[in-house]
Amino acid sequence: MAAQSMLIHSLPLSTTDLRALLSRLVKLYLAHKTTISRSIYLTLLLAIINRIRNAISEQKSAAREQSARTSALNDPTSSTNRKKTPKAELNAEFFRNLCRLLRIAIPGVRSKEARLLVTHTVFLVVRTLISLYVAELDGRIVSALVRGKGKEFLGGVIWWMCVAVPATFTNSMLSYHQCKLALQYRTRLTQYIQDQYLSNLTFYSLGNLDDRIKNADQLITVDVAKFSNSLAELYSNLAKPLLDMLIYNIQLSRNVGGEGLFFMSLLVQISANIMRALTPPFGKYVAEEARLEGDFRFHHSRLIDYAEEVALFSGHESEKIGVDKSYFTLIKHVNYILRKRLYHGMMEDFVIKYFWGALGLGLCSIPVFFGVPGKGGKEASLGDRTENFVTNRRLLLSSSDAFGRLMFSYKEITELAGYTSRVSNLLNVMSDIRVGHFEKNLVSSSTAPTHAKSAHNPNILRSRGEVIPSTFIKFDRVPIVSPNGDVLVPELTFEVKPGMHLLIIGPNGCGKSSLFRILGGLWPVYGGVVHRPPPEDIFYIPQRPYLTRGTLRGQIIYPDSHSMMIQKGITDNDLLTLLSTVEISHIVASHGGFDTEKDWSEALSTGIQQRLAMARLFYHSPRFAILDECTSSQDLKTEKMMYEEAKRRGTTLITVSHRRSLWRYHGWCLEFDGVGGARFARLDAERREKLEEEREEIEVKLRGRQEIERRVRELEAVIEGKGLRENVEKEREGRVDEGRVVEV
Repeated sequence: MAAQSMLIHSLPLSTTDLRALLSRLVKLYLAHKTTISRSIYLTLLLAIINRIRNAISEQKSAAREQSARTSALNDPTSSTNRKKTPKAELNAEFFRNLCRLLRIAIPGVRSKEARLLVTHTVFLVVRTLISLYVAELDGRIVSALVRGKGKEFLGGVIWWMCVAVPATFTNSMLSYHQCKLALQYRTRLTQYIQDQYLSNLTFYSLGNLDDRIKNADQLITVDVAKFSNSLAELYSNLAKPLLDMLIYNIQLSRNVGGEGLFFMSLLVQISANIMRALTPPFGKYVAEEARLEGDFRFHHSRLIDYAEEVALFSGHESEKIGVDKSYFTLIKHVNYILRKRLYHGMMEDFVIKYFWGALGLGLCSIPVFFGVPGKGGKEASLGDRTENFVTNRRLLLSSSDAFGRLMFSYKEITELAGYTSRVSNLLNVMSDIRVGHFEKNLVSSSTAPTHAKSAHNPNILRSRGEVIPSTFIKFDRVPIVSPNGDVLVPELTFEVKPGMHLLIIGPNGCGKSSLFRILGGLWPVYGGVVHRPPPEDIFYIPQRPYLTRGTLRGQIIYPDSHSMMIQKGITDNDLLTLLSTVEISHIVASHGGFDTEKDWSEALSTGIQQRLAMARLFYHSPRFAILDECTSSQDLKTEKMMYEEAKRRGTTLITVSHRRSLWRYHGWCLEFDGVGGARFARLDAERREKLEEEREEIEVKLRGRQEIERRVRELEAVIEGKGLRENVEKEREGRVDEGRVVEV
């Protein structure tokens, strides 16, 4: 007992002493409240200045790194000139990309988007003020209930219902403005991206000359929409909580004291920093999920594009394996994100709802237990204390909810960072392509000729030739190089002036199609000098014509529109005359007229499609026409009609074909030998036909001679084998006769 008594007396402070100490601290605080408040606010100001200084330093460092990367990119000899895939992180790069996209989505202060933002902000402020008033009204209603004032209580409830009318209208207008903002953001971004994507052949270069963007269709159609929705939601989820916290905390500081609110905010900030440190990189996860979604979609779109080939090869099982693999990879990643969200959500709910709630209860108790001057202190009545507690509790809950939404918005910001990274990467790649910078894995094509693989030279892709606008076509020492670096033809020189109809022949993979891609501006010129007319003077007709979804009239005048056709002074009767020229005028009546809309690639046969393509050529009547096996499904009579009509209209023909019947329509020939060489010379069709016929006769005779020689060898072998058997039989008969003599 004595030991226990000594232990009790040895305690440093008793309950009474603790209360006395706490009372003295409160009195000391109240005596120096102004000095303490100024010190706290000064410390807060210094912390904010230090944070701004650090942010400026990080911005300058990021700018220097970006400048260094740009210098390395412009240096062709640098080994680091290949950009890495940007990561979705909350850093200076994210804010720089976000500002760039915001300048596109909100082009000016007088734009529709800016006006929507202003009205949206007004409704945000109105809703916050209404919430503040409702908190005060709620306190008065509960106070009337505690004091037993029935009339005052009933009046408060009625007025509370009246306040609900503008409150619900404000909430509906906020939702409306958020959806309108998302739609306007998407419209601006989609128009801007499509203008860039569908200009200067960027859509072709993005998929064929550069490897950085794999699914541009998904980026334009899906990721832009997700970015717009995320941006519109983020404004509400950031502006409203920030505004709520500002107004509610000002009112709370008046009710319970600014210092208590400050220390509670400090604890909240510390716990928020811990939560932020433990938050997984959801932005990175979202960007990876979007990429996997694009891969899964690409597998299905590719299966649709090559459905016939897959069906003929019975490759559905193999395709199913690939599709299933891409899907399960996506699902595995989504499940991984869900598990991360589960653990993170548990942590957030505990900290935000319960830990911060306990801090709030302690804050609301300050005026009651510590005698801080103000409404609801110890000297107040029970009704006033109840009113003050309910009001402060409501304000604190609203402020806590605002801070919670602010914390939850961190995940939304990281998701926005993922979408921002992908959309900005698309814009960056398109900008590089417009200035002629491409990044492609230099893997030699399996279909490239052997000489092209052996001549594979990555350095040649860094050089550029010269393109001169002209009224004729001329290649002067121009290499034919694929984007993979395969040198198909080291140097090519030829010239086509108006009236010089050119026939191009050669084996597959020798560079014929590559020549047209360079001529059409699809591939860069890696050396030499190219003289070429403007694009409107060159028209290309492939073996399988390209037909758009639209009217029958649109198929003939493509790429012109109906209004452009009218401006040219061409009528539907003129189009009908063109169709009559190629002998397919009947399709107008059979398909319901020129305004009928169909999928014409499915509605018309290949032969009629080729004739329709020739009618399109006659409509435009260009100076040069590139015809790539465009009469493969036509008979000789139709083929003759098409070529003679084109020449009659003054179009210089450049034809790729192995059909001997087309020689007579050309005066020059460019022949590729398939091993890197090419010969350009005048074509004498009659003499060449005679030489070809003579060559074929000789080949037939040689094949006959080979057959005769083979038959002679077979007969000799048979004869020699028969003689050998006769000798063996004679020797066997002689041995038998000798045996018989011995026996006798």
